[in-house]
Amino acid sequence: MKLVKSLLLGSAAGLIAVGGAQAADLPVKAKAVEYVKICSLYGAGFYYIPGTDTCIKLGGYLRAEVAINATDFNGNFSSVNGSQNRLTNYYVTRARSDLNIDTRTATEYGVVRTFADVVMSWTTDNYTGNGTGNGSTVYSQLGSSGVSGPNNSNAGAIAGGTLGVYYAFIQFAGFTMGKAVAQFDAPWTNYPGNNFDGLTGGGGTVTGVNQFTYTADFGQGITAAISAVDPTAYYQSNLYNTSAGLSVANFGTGGYGINAFGGTRAPDIQGMVRIDQAWGLFQLSAAAHNNHVAYYATPGLVGTEAAGHPGDKWGWAVQAALSIKNIPTGAGDVINVQAVYTDGATRYNFQSLASQNYAMFGGTNVAGAYQSIGLAGAADGVFANGTGINTVTSWGFRGAYTHNWDAYWNTAIYGSYAQLKYSNGGAALVCGQLATLGAATAGITSCNPDFNIGTIGLITRWTPVKNLTFSADVAYTMLDQKFAGTISTLAAGPAFVVAKPGAVYELKDQSTVSMLIRAQRNW
Repeated sequence: MKLVKSLLLGSAAGLIAVGGAQAADLPVKAKAVEYVKICSLYGAGFYYIPGTDTCIKLGGYLRAEVAINATDFNGNFSSVNGSQNRLTNYYVTRARSDLNIDTRTATEYGVVRTFADVVMSWTTDNYTGNGTGNGSTVYSQLGSSGVSGPNNSNAGAIAGGTLGVYYAFIQFAGFTMGKAVAQFDAPWTNYPGNNFDGLTGGGGTVTGVNQFTYTADFGQGITAAISAVDPTAYYQSNLYNTSAGLSVANFGTGGYGINAFGGTRAPDIQGMVRIDQAWGLFQLSAAAHNNHVAYYATPGLVGTEAAGHPGDKWGWAVQAALSIKNIPTGAGDVINVQAVYTDGATRYNFQSLASQNYAMFGGTNVAGAYQSIGLAGAADGVFANGTGINTVTSWGFRGAYTHNWDAYWNTAIYGSYAQLKYSNGGAALVCGQLATLGAATAGITSCNPDFNIGTIGLITRWTPVKNLTFSADVAYTMLDQKFAGTISTLAAGPAFVVAKPGAVYELKDQSTVSMLIRAQRNW
């Protein structure tokens, strides 16, 4: 019995010794996994980045759409789109994926926020002309035929599409630094109730603009902001030198000379005051815009320092916006309206996605005329060699009423109107130069570069499930141009973008109808 007991104890001791040796060879036990935690500080969809006190939210959308008798996506207002011939796309398609990243961290100075929004798009190309005529002459609108095939302008730097940065900004202690929607804009930017991009009648930087902004929050829904904005990409319209470049070909694009902006010298200064309440909001905005010309120039030549230049001239704009919610017609119904006036700051009316030049062809009843054409051009100002800048004035409005039929369907009727005038002596400079073009413009019976443009549209949206929406948007646009009579274009010879023959064209108002059909899944 003592022998059996000794054997059992010896075996147990041996097993313990072996087990201890094996345990020493095993790796140290890993720390517990840090699971992603919900961050409830800033609303739904935020999570803590593991190991930090920073919250992050990912969002975006995927969109597929087709525009009929439109660009991507504006009316057929100029170039091959306005020609209304075999070079014009009857439809344009686009597929787009959007990704946005929102991070927020609570600090003793308040929340530090970063926001970035990147889009990837594939869009139908337009046809483009060969670009050069006989010899060294370059033409761009009226004349004989000759075009190249699709130029793959939308292929971009990456194969099969384009990459765009909409927003990239930091917000800290009331400051916004980077690319964001301008403070001048109404909260709905270009879209009081529509999908159509081209409405005039107010400012709109849908894809953001570089800025340095301070926003003060006074409580009770009252805020105010002051902002320095880079105008180069989105706030410079045309600044025409009528003495250089105003030819029949240039006039045929809706242009009045060479666009003579110099380098950027001063930011646009914007200010905004907003009252945001349960009933809606009211916003008043103002902006100052510097017009800085390079040098005087002669036709076909680049101006030099020796040629001199006009002095800088500041333009300005003011805008009021009103949104009314909870109206008696139905839950969620809303009315959004705004109005703007500009002097030397036209892009605050003809916003960043609106056309700046119009050359639209149509039919005619004038004997001997080949077709009709509507010509118009927006500008911040015009000048001639030896003169100062004559600023261009404009005013406009846009708005929409949106009605929700039920939880799945809504319809909006919307519209816009803008009037632009070459006041302050600008019309005399344009018409004086046109008179020097001889027989080509001798048929103009009324020379007036002023114009009006209006759009009215209807959109219906269906959201069968949350965050998936199908929409159909129809827009009618009318160009009311003030030229009358006829122009005679150059004879056949060089290659021209829009394949129009050298002929007589009636100067006439034009209109167009566009349709946009879209499917979009937000996430």
